Amino acid sequence: MTPTRFDSVARAFDPDAEGSTVHLRGWVLRSRSSGGILFLVLRDRTGFVQVTGRRDVLGDAAFDAAEHVQVEGSIEVDGAVASDPRAPGGREVRATRIGIVDAGEPFPIFSEQTEEFRLDKRHLAIRSQEFVATFRVKAEVLRALRAFMEREEVLEITPPIITGNAAEGGSEAFVIDYFGRPGYLGQTAQLYLEAMLAPHERVYGVTYSFRAEKSRTPRHITEFLHLEVELAWCDLDGLLDFIERMFADVCHVVSERCPKELELLGRPPAELAAISTPFPRITYAQAIDRLEREGFPVHWGSDLGSAEERALTISERAPLFVVRYPRELKAFYMLQTPGDPKTVEAADLLGPEGYGEIVGASCRETSIEHLIERLRAIGADPSAYEWYFDLRRHGNVPHAGFGIGIERLLRWMLRREHIRDTTPFPRTPSRHTP
Repeated sequence: MTPTRFDSVARAFDPDAEGSTVHLRGWVLRSRSSGGILFLVLRDRTGFVQVTGRRDVLGDAAFDAAEHVQVEGSIEVDGAVASDPRAPGGREVRATRIGIVDAGEPFPIFSEQTEEFRLDKRHLAIRSQEFVATFRVKAEVLRALRAFMEREEVLEITPPIITGNAAEGGSEAFVIDYFGRPGYLGQTAQLYLEAMLAPHERVYGVTYSFRAEKSRTPRHITEFLHLEVELAWCDLDGLLDFIERMFADVCHVVSERCPKELELLGRPPAELAAISTPFPRITYAQAIDRLEREGFPVHWGSDLGSAEERALTISERAPLFVVRYPRELKAFYMLQTPGDPKTVEAADLLGPEGYGEIVGASCRETSIEHLIERLRAIGADPSAYEWYFDLRRHGNVPHAGFGIGIERLLRWMLRREHIRDTTPFPRTPSRHTP
């Protein structure tokens, strides 16, 4: 017997599909029964379509069985494609057969439940149409970023996640027992990417990073997807030019390839298509002056938190660079600004509409003496970084790099209230299951 060849749901919406017979399989999104007619919405990876089944066509036994399929039950459908302006998308499939693969149990997710319950049932909640759209866009963002890097001749590297050094600072690192020695879950791949500069000049990695921050804000999770780039022969202006080209390119690609998903999630595609370069740039000092005028209790040396970043960008439609932060606010490896020992050649890219930092960037310090001084200032042991100093001893060149949090980018792009809604299984200070 020849096995049935199944069509995708999208086939029902092809221009030539009307009147043709299709063989579909998927999951029941919702259902209702009206007398002798059963209305199902069937979904698969390509979309969803209304299926109608008549008792007099299916037969009593098959109709009754199909009527008891639960939401998220799985079925097969044979039927003819027909136009119906009342159906989603203007098409439906009029079933001649509905086969039950798994009728399922009553689905436990519905709108009146608490957020905590939905997080407990995250493995089921991620089947919602909003989550489906979110992760389709996320995949497209990653594809677009890799395509951009290929065009820019930046080589993808696969750095480790387990490390012997806490690159960003010990208090925010997850410490592990590595066969009786202290180890850390990586906070950044930067140091390893720098090691790959000499043979390749332009490198990037896409890895998970871990931060042991007890921050319970809409933009913090303890495990996030991190795209990091290192570029040889690059100064701060060149780095910011690269970042804004990348950012705009990804926005344009997603607007073209994911219009339905964007509309569903509340971001008109035209808004992403309108992102253009150059992005505005202000210094940290200018940001502090502006915030002081607006009544914020800040001064030189204050960190810019969520409230301050929101105030700087809430009315903006384009991302904003804030450059040259105080040295004490930034990591040990950032280059001291020439002629200004108080600041480093660093920049944060703040998302428009108040979404806050999305990209962190800097030129890298090339002086071993300055690196040792900064490591001691933060309480780190310089001897643990001898391998990093070797990179300065053998073929030292000016270089710069950045990291972009993929979930933070998505949070702005898709207008998500909380960053946890941009990753399938979010990790926060209070949750590491399911």
